Amino acid sequence: MWQYRARCAMLATGSPEPQEPPTMPVDRIELTGIRAVGTIGVLPEETQRPQPFEVDVVMELDVRAAGATDDLSLSVDYGTAIAMVNKVIETEHTLLLERVATRIAEEILSLARVDTVEVVVRKLRPPVPYDIDTTAVRVRRRAADLVRFERAVATAYVAIGTNIGDRREHLRFAVLNLPGVRAMSGVYETDPVGGPDQDPYLNMVVEVETRMNPFELLDCCRRFVLPHLLRVLTALGNRTLQHPVSFLEARMTETTVHAVRLTRQ
Repeated sequence: MWQYRARCAMLATGSPEPQEPPTMPVDRIELTGIRAVGTIGVLPEETQRPQPFEVDVVMELDVRAAGATDDLSLSVDYGTAIAMVNKVIETEHTLLLERVATRIAEEILSLARVDTVEVVVRKLRPPVPYDIDTTAVRVRRRAADLVRFERAVATAYVAIGTNIGDRREHLRFAVLNLPGVRAMSGVYETDPVGGPDQDPYLNMVVEVETRMNPFELLDCCRRFVLPHLLRVLTALGNRTLQHPVSFLEARMTETTVHAVRLTRQ
């Protein structure tokens, strides 16, 4: 009744009738059956043994311009989206499928033009004593719906050791490139344990403050250590090297990372 009265009032005063807003088209790009292997789960065997996962992604966006011009820049490169899915599965060691699906949604929504995304993550070999094909989590997110939680600052201890080239300079390089350094131990020389004949190590421990989880911090160490080590070995003339970094120990807990000792292969 009130709609009828409002319409009569507008007609009496000569006001234009309100127009319904035009509806935006809901176009979709669907990526089905993306498969990757990752270390994801709560059980002890799941944290140690990689297992297969399958992911479906549906991106909602307006592709009218791309359809009219045949221009990829006006749409989404699905190769980029697939690479994002693989990165989350293969490199982020999480406990819950809910977290995996949310992280994939966050990555996809960072792409220009994507308004909404639906993500399904399936665990293909769930470690349960029952007859079941898969377990899965499905989430649907818009960019405006994303809730970002900031981790509390934690203290981590990174053990560094090297027996290659200018050992003190390498330790100095590592300390300068580690984020959030708060304190450092002394430097100690130790004989190598096991493996082929090699030079003694210089070792130290660095205390850092970080919001990264242990896996992210270890990945940060790898990113700056490996390119530096390759430059050192090239300068030393080692042309037979195949695997330049040996992680002799990488024991991780919720708040500490014990890594990374480098050795000549």
